[in-house]
Amino acid sequence: MAKVTFREERCKGCGLCIPVCPTKIIEFDEKLNVKGYHPANVTEEKMSKCIGCASCARICPDVVIKVEK
Repeated sequence: MAKVTFREERCKGCGLCIPVCPTKIIEFDEKLNVKGYHPANVTEEKMSKCIGCASCARICPDVVIKVEK
């Protein structure tokens, strides 16, 4: 199973990762990060649907996302 992690403190909430996810598991978190943005996130319940394609990590301009297979 693949695992996606976000460095939430660096996320500026641009949302580029959300539409590129083929399984549509990425969403904005309700809480704000230290910069005042709603960071992108994948909940534990949805993590099992991750296919490890790393499309989200490739499109992220701030290198916030790490995908492990």
